[in-house]
Amino acid sequence: MDTREHDDEMVIDTSKMSAGKAAALEVAEASRETQWRHPSFCSEMFMGRWRADLVHPFPVQPEGDKAEGDVHIRKIREFMEAHLDPDEVDRTREIPDEVVSGLAKLGVFALKVPREFGGLGLSQVNYNRIMMMIASYCGSTAVLASAHQSIGVPQPLKLFGTDEQKKKYFPWFVEGAISAFALTEPEVGSDPARMKTEAVLSADGTHYVLNGAKQWCTNSPVADVFVVMAKTAPKIVRGRERPQVTAFIVERGMPGVEVVQRCDFMGLNGMQNGNLRFTDVRVPAGNRLGEEGRGLKLALDTLNIGRLTLPAACTGMGKQCLSIVRRWGNMREQWGQPVGHHEAGREKIAFIASTTFAMEAMTMLTSRYADLHNVDIRLEAAMAKYFCTEAGWRIVHETLQLRGGRGYEKAASLAARGEIPWPVERMMRDARINTIIEGTSEIMRLFLAREAMDPHLRMAADLLKKGVPASRKVATAFKLLGFYAVWYPRQWLNLQPRQLPRDAGPLLRHFRYAARTARRLARALLHAMARYGPSLDRRQIVLGHLMDIGTELFAISATCSYALAGKAGPDGGMRMELADVFCKQAERRMVAHFHALRRNDNRAIDHLAKRVSAGEARWLEEGIVWIGPDE
Repeated sequence: MDTREHDDEMVIDTSKMSAGKAAALEVAEASRETQWRHPSFCSEMFMGRWRADLVHPFPVQPEGDKAEGDVHIRKIREFMEAHLDPDEVDRTREIPDEVVSGLAKLGVFALKVPREFGGLGLSQVNYNRIMMMIASYCGSTAVLASAHQSIGVPQPLKLFGTDEQKKKYFPWFVEGAISAFALTEPEVGSDPARMKTEAVLSADGTHYVLNGAKQWCTNSPVADVFVVMAKTAPKIVRGRERPQVTAFIVERGMPGVEVVQRCDFMGLNGMQNGNLRFTDVRVPAGNRLGEEGRGLKLALDTLNIGRLTLPAACTGMGKQCLSIVRRWGNMREQWGQPVGHHEAGREKIAFIASTTFAMEAMTMLTSRYADLHNVDIRLEAAMAKYFCTEAGWRIVHETLQLRGGRGYEKAASLAARGEIPWPVERMMRDARINTIIEGTSEIMRLFLAREAMDPHLRMAADLLKKGVPASRKVATAFKLLGFYAVWYPRQWLNLQPRQLPRDAGPLLRHFRYAARTARRLARALLHAMARYGPSLDRRQIVLGHLMDIGTELFAISATCSYALAGKAGPDGGMRMELADVFCKQAERRMVAHFHALRRNDNRAIDHLAKRVSAGEARWLEEGIVWIGPDE
């Protein structure tokens, strides 16, 4: 049952905002999940409470479930090795039809379809293990499979679909049908209030008439069915119209559905991504997915799970990079010894190995959370997406650097002269989009910041909102004083969690550091809210540093727990060493972020950027060949 409180729960004062910003914020706030039905490690961490019990002992995958995943991974790997040439896909921009049909026969497009409808019904861990493996080999194929079921129809259908919708569409995917998710529009990125695509309910209530355009819709040129977000009749809230966004299942064969362009990008050349146009499309009322006006909530809930695929894909790429640098580091000699034996080379290899281990830890932990349904993962999923995509990009950069000119050269060119065709150049092009799709790194930081501040904002809501009686404001003020009189001093005390793992060996210091630093982060967040007040949402650099600290703390916690889970195994010593090195590097990064909160050039940067945007440095652009129109 949805116990989320609705329109009266707006805790941010929009009275001093522009109409456009206020409308956008109100739509976004109305779509947020404001109830926490399960504990959240990261939410607790931002309040200074490091919950060891939520990460340790590590929730390992059950042996039976792992064995089932192993079977599917082996079959899919063997099929791809025999039938799929990723470099040919990159060159021709096409995944061969026989490969797509072969993957369909293996159930790749029904991995998430429940077994009662004929699908494989895999756990989130096994699903992500398969995506990890596919992404390590061919990014375009991974996108085809993951966009279809991570954010395409299967996931929201599973979460929000009616029995009739499930009975109709799930069997399509078992037969190999492909789906897509249509949200972004030509003039709309992360601002749903400006959405133009509209669905108007017919007078007799039997269907909606859909009109509009969508951009960058992955899988759309080959999709059989779409989840489409569209505006429906607005709702009056506090005397003002609030746009309503609703989700619909739209079939490709419905008259008026048109793919107007297949887009061509820097990488992922085999990805089928296009722009859509809907002209007077009659969508049956029974194809509405979820309640009217709850489309963005559906999208956010879908992304909470769907985002977990990107960490898995980036981890697969990290593993491939690790394999390449390890072998190349021993093969290529320069100045009397292999490049991997030079200190600079060793630094890169250690970074790639330890960071890949941390990425796997975060991926497995968040995936198990999703399977167990006992942790609220909205923050954890966003952190895993943010951390792994950024770390993955740096890993492929360091891999290319260690490979030198051969890293910059295409695999086909290497093969033409008999060299090992490691596709580092293609991997770099394919990896660049990961920090942008499904929420840019910048949007991830803002999303995390909003959720991190929410407990404080909610307690102070009556002080922040206009029109609240003075008596309530006074009562709220006393309530806040009582809470912070106890909470704030505790953030300065050296309190160790009772559940701190005592068998952690050399990793115990990192657990202690995480617990201690969580309290420092909680203080820093409160100090920033007190210093900047309502303008904090515009201090994106400050918020970025705070969220980076929180993300690193989650990564440390997950990585140490993951290492301890395999401590007794044959690779236990190596796991402990990988975790130790990662944590030491993460701690240094956090020191820099804390320092930047106190001493930075934010004002100078802001002032300079305003002057440059106003054209005062246009003289610096002289001496080039001008591209595109003048302002």
